[in-house]
Order: sequence, then C-alpha cells, then structure tokens
Amino acid sequence: MHSGLELTLLLLGCAVLGVVAFRMLHLPPMLGYLAVGVIIGPHALALAEDSPATRTLAEFGVVFLMFSIGLEFSLAQLKSMRRIVFGLGLAQVVVTIAVAMGCALFISYWAPDLHVSWQAAFALGGALAMSSTAIVVKMLTERLELESEHGRRIIGILLFQDLAVVPLLIMIPSLARPPEELVVTLGWAAVKAAFVLALLLIFGQKLMRNWFTIVAKRRSQELFMLNLLLVTLGLAWVTEQAGLSLALGAFVAGMLISETQYKHQVEEDIKPFRDVLLGLFFITVGMLLNVRLVLEHWWLVLALLVFPVLLKFAIIALLAKAFGSRDGVSMRTGLALAQAGEFGFVLLNLASGSKLIDPFLIQLVLASMVLSMLLAPFVIQNMDKLVLKVAVNEWMAQSLQLTQLASRTMKTHKHVIILGFGRSGQSLATMLSEEKLPWYALDLDPERVQEAQAAGANVSYGDAARREALIAAGINRASALVITSANTPLALKVLHLVHELAPNLPVIVRAHDDSDLDILKKAGATEVVPEALESSLMLASHALVVMGVPLRRVVHRVQNARDERYASLRGYFHGAGDVSDDPEHTYVRLHSVTLRSEAAAVGKRIAEMALEEVGAEVTTLRRNGQSLGWTPQTLLLVGDVLVLRGAGEAVNRAESRLL
Repeated sequence: MHSGLELTLLLLGCAVLGVVAFRMLHLPPMLGYLAVGVIIGPHALALAEDSPATRTLAEFGVVFLMFSIGLEFSLAQLKSMRRIVFGLGLAQVVVTIAVAMGCALFISYWAPDLHVSWQAAFALGGALAMSSTAIVVKMLTERLELESEHGRRIIGILLFQDLAVVPLLIMIPSLARPPEELVVTLGWAAVKAAFVLALLLIFGQKLMRNWFTIVAKRRSQELFMLNLLLVTLGLAWVTEQAGLSLALGAFVAGMLISETQYKHQVEEDIKPFRDVLLGLFFITVGMLLNVRLVLEHWWLVLALLVFPVLLKFAIIALLAKAFGSRDGVSMRTGLALAQAGEFGFVLLNLASGSKLIDPFLIQLVLASMVLSMLLAPFVIQNMDKLVLKVAVNEWMAQSLQLTQLASRTMKTHKHVIILGFGRSGQSLATMLSEEKLPWYALDLDPERVQEAQAAGANVSYGDAARREALIAAGINRASALVITSANTPLALKVLHLVHELAPNLPVIVRAHDDSDLDILKKAGATEVVPEALESSLMLASHALVVMGVPLRRVVHRVQNARDERYASLRGYFHGAGDVSDDPEHTYVRLHSVTLRSEAAAVGKRIAEMALEEVGAEVTTLRRNGQSLGWTPQTLLLVGDVLVLRGAGEAVNRAESRLL
C-alpha cells in the first residue's frame, strides 16, 4: 500500500520515463502511458494497484479531456462540414455499433458458450467505433494532408466520434440496469440530460461570458486559473448530482466557454492539467491489462486485432464510397480510422466498471486495442502504397487529374504558378490579372477549386508537394513560383522538387516570421516574405509618413530593410507570453545582460568573449545610460549593458559566458 504522495510520485516518475522512451521511438506519448500502466500494474511488477485514488485521478483526466472537446466545439465548423459530420460520421458510428451487435447475436446463436449480451455488444461497438484523434491528426499534419479530400472526411468523422461520446457516456452505465427498468432508466436519463443541457445552454452562456469578464478585469492569472477549475469541476459536479456523468458537465463547460472571447486563453491554461491527468488515466487503463492472460490466449488477441480492424476499415471505406468518394479516397479514409481510439478506452473502462462485459473479454479487447494503435502510425505512413496496390482505378484517377491539369496549362508560358489559392493566393492572382500576367494555381480544397473554376479562375485541384503535379502545372515553362501558405515543411518539400525540376526558377515563399528565414533561403527560396516583419515594416512606414518623413526616404528605408534580409528587425525582446509560442527556443530574440562586478567579461574586450562561437552577437552596448559606439576591441566595464541577439539557447550560452 502506498500513501497518496508515494502513489503520485510513482505514477509521475514512471510516466516521465515511459513518455521519454516512446518519444525517442517517435511513437505517441499515449502508448507510453499505456505501457507504463502495464509494467507497474498489479498483473506485472505490482508496483501500484488499481486503487480508488488512481481511479479518481483517471476520472479527472477524462473530465478535462471532455472539457477540451467542448472547447473545440464550433457551430460554424459543424455547419460548414455538416454533410460529412452528420452524414458520414453519424453513419460510421451507428453502423459500427449495429454490426458489432449483429456479430454478438450471430456468435451467441452458433456458440452459446461464448454468449455476449446485446448490452455488452453495444458497449463494445461504441468502443470499436472510436478512432485515435491524437494519432490520426498528428500523422495527417506531418503528411500535409489535413486539407486533402480524404483529410476532410477523416476530420469530419473524428468530429462526430467526439460528439457521440457524450450520449454513449450516459447510455452505457444505464445498460447495466435490469431489463425491465432499462427503458425507464434511459428515458429518465435522456429527460434529465435534456433539462440540464437546456438550462445550462440557455442561461449559462450569458452568465459565463459576464462572469469571465468580471474575473478577467481583476488582471490576475492566478484568479483566472482558479475560476477556470471552479467552472469545469463545478459543472461536472452539477451533472453528476443530476444522475449523469462528470464528463457531460465538463463538456458543457467547455462548450459555454468556447463562445466567449477567452477561449484561446483557456485552451492554453487547461492544457497542462488535461495532458497530465489524461496521461494518468491511460496508465490506469494499462494497469487493467493482464499480460500473462494475454500471452496464454495470444491467438484470440490476434483475432480480435485483425477482425475488428478489417471490419472497421470495410465499414468506413464503403460508407465513404456511398457518400460519393472515389475508391482511393474511401480506402485512405478507412485505413486512417481503422485503429482504436482514446475514447474507446474511456468507454471500455466505463463498461468494465458497470460489469457489462466479462473481465476475460475486457483483457483481450484491451490488448487488441493497444496493438491496433501501435500499428496505426505505420499503416497511415504507408497508406498511399497500399491504396495504389489495391485500388485499380486510383492510378487512372490520379493520371486523369494530372492530364486535365496539364491540358489546361499546356498553352501557358512564362506564367506564375501559385501554390495555395486561399486569401493570399487569390489576392496575388487578382494583381497578376490586372497586370495582364498569366498565372495558374493549385489548391487542395475541392470546394474552393470548384467554386473558383465556376467563376473562371485558372485553378486546379492538385498536391503541390508531388512532382507530377508541378510538372503538369508547367514548372519548366513558368517564370516564377509562389508558395502562399505559411507552412515551412511544405515549402521545403516544394523547394527540393523545384531544385530538381527547374533549378533556375525564382521561388517566393510566405512565412509566419523570421524563425525559418535562413532555412528557407538555404533551401533555395529566392525571396522569403515573413508576415510578422512585413507587417512591422508597413506599420513603421505609415507611422513615418504621418510624422512627416518624406515618402521617398520611407520607401528607401523599407527597401534597405528587405535588401539586408530584415537584419535590423530580426529578433525582439521576449516577454512571458512569448514562451509558449517558442517551446524549443529557436526564435531569434534580443536579451539585455548587465555586467556586475563579479562578471567574467569585466576587464576583457568584446572579441575575447568569442560570442559568435555560441551563435550569438552583440547589437548594442550601453554605458552610463548612453548607447556607445563599439568595436570588437572595446573594453567591457562594470555596469555595461550588452544587448545580445540569437536563438534562445545561443543567447543563454552567451550570457553564461559573459557572466
């Protein structure tokens, strides 16, 4: 038996080691938490037991996860994707649960010894219907496929799965009631849920906005955080007192706050609590797994891994096909979502606590779910190869797409290729058209492409990161190429292809700021346009003109700043609010260092400190409150203030060297 502190230290210590190990293997941290739970659980090393204390911590993890889901709930997003979310997503969840129940009835009929009740089948179907948002979204982001056809369908289905968890959390515990009470229990739960939700949503929204405004006006981060925890846990308690789940109240709390102007601040504040507590939840799930039992019945685990994954893939692929997707898109959607998900563990844990499912079956299903999630990154990474081998018409569809693109650009010469036809791309196209300069655009949003083509725009659906798409767009005949999305991984991939296909083609790249400017220039970008620095230049130029500085001098200053690659503007003094934006300390920053009497640099020349060796430089030297003209041979004195410039770690090393 451990004390509360000992148990917490054990869980945290093992969690750190597990996450570090899985990060080194480039696997999701969630799998690290599960592995830790298996190792330290009562069925392995028995360092920790499945106690009420660990279950309470785990429950809080689910509460904050549901709060985050509510916080991301957006009526506008649901409306724009309603056909995918409430069409394809709803069909996927309903059909998966129905098929699971059908399989249970079939097994019970042909093998009475393996009888599975319809209540247990419903709970298993709900768990099976879930996919891993964390793994899938991360993989799609890395592969630059969030805006692709299959990417939009995948995100729509995941969104509905998240929403479907709310009623499932209410229904599954109710299924444990005696059959004669079941209808009444479910009906009463639905009435209570409707009443509580109506009360909270009708009166809660205005109250929440006003209350958060009152708290925010106190300008206390501590008070804001305390209030956030109070609201989240308070509403969770309200729904629990109404006979519903804690998670439902947390979901409603997130939904109410999502409609206020404090949404983004809340997201940042709640993230550490959510991630840590959710990690502890997955550790408790891992503790349920009996490794010895699983090894003894490995063939059953393998069957429960292969059959549900193939079944789920088939259901999703067929439904996507029924909703109008071509074979390749349908198969990619199915492959990406075939694995188990985080909420599957939540529902399985709930069903286990309600004694709906036999503990032996729980062990086997749990093991198969963990294995499916371990395999998911490798399946998603290779799904293009799998699709092209299986889908006969996928080669033809891609070839037809590229042929259509090539036929549209065949007569175009010395044109500008615009990669990305969002707001920036469309603004660029408008200005090029006004100057009678030819252009052609590629975009991955099929709806945008369809609307733009209907309006007569020279745009086609195409993946700019594919060699074939660039060739079809006439890269060898183009005068310039512009990457309009501020996406450095995509830009680097395109620059690599341009270097191979048309090494002399000028490439203009959009970036968020100067953090990747040197990387992009080194990769072959002719010009990099950092939004943050360009907006600074525009603000400065307007301010100078307002102050009476001649326009010619203002234009000259702006052009000089661009010619020197924004050297005078790069780096800025970071505040507390900038830390979360640069967790890896890679942004160029400015930092002031005051030399005290004990500083190592006192009495030495600037050149002797060799700050360039650690990647930093001195931009300004102040002495006695005045800026001093300095050279590398300037002697440093007590009280001097040096302004350093460099990446975060470089500046820290330079400061250590000076002091």
